[in-house]
Amino acid sequence: MLGKVTDIETMGLVDGPGMRLVIFLAGCKLRCLYCHNPETWDENGHKKLMSSEDILSLYKKYQNYYGETGGVTFSGGEPLIQRDFLIETIKLLKQNNIHVAIDTAGVAEGYEEILDLVDLVILDIKATSPDDYKFITGMEMNKFNEFLKLVQSKNKKLWLRQVIVPGINDKKEQVLKLKEFANQIKNVERIELLPYHTLGVSKYKDLGIEYRLPDVLDMDKEKCKELEKILKKA
Repeated sequence: MLGKVTDIETMGLVDGPGMRLVIFLAGCKLRCLYCHNPETWDENGHKKLMSSEDILSLYKKYQNYYGETGGVTFSGGEPLIQRDFLIETIKLLKQNNIHVAIDTAGVAEGYEEILDLVDLVILDIKATSPDDYKFITGMEMNKFNEFLKLVQSKNKKLWLRQVIVPGINDKKEQVLKLKEFANQIKNVERIELLPYHTLGVSKYKDLGIEYRLPDVLDMDKEKCKELEKILKKA
């Protein structure tokens, strides 16, 4: 079985504990206003095909860097879309005692076995209310809620993340709502606020896709840090 891969990061430092091999898989049903990887939307827009053995071999090539605390993270796009490939690959990695995380928005089908296999779920919180969620993603929030409910029932470790966009969700009151939302979730090891950036805007032009936030500037990183302090103190 072959996975459709859009990108690979061999020395990832932010997508899970330790240093990690990060595999970006093609395909995503969401159309987030601020998405900086529109090339991952189309499952057939991949750059290369990789087998489970290819990924294990790549991991072993850099294994000395990953050490005991690192591992493999599957990101995207939405990695859960490539369900069968992900199951096969994670099983192979776990047979080799490798820590596995998924960076996901939780919008897919048939992911229960994947959740049984992974060590960590890095969950993208697009919004905390149905109206805001639909405004940002273009979809209803029910799929996300179903995923979170299943993650909780399986007692999985969680990292929560939210992209902070100027004029959309960068107010203190909105961060406090995120905290209130997170307080209802168990096994949360970390909550991160990620500053919005415009590095991916040129990709839209190259792909012939309209960018829907043309006048929004990069999120001020210092302001984002201050919001994160509020989040952690609340």
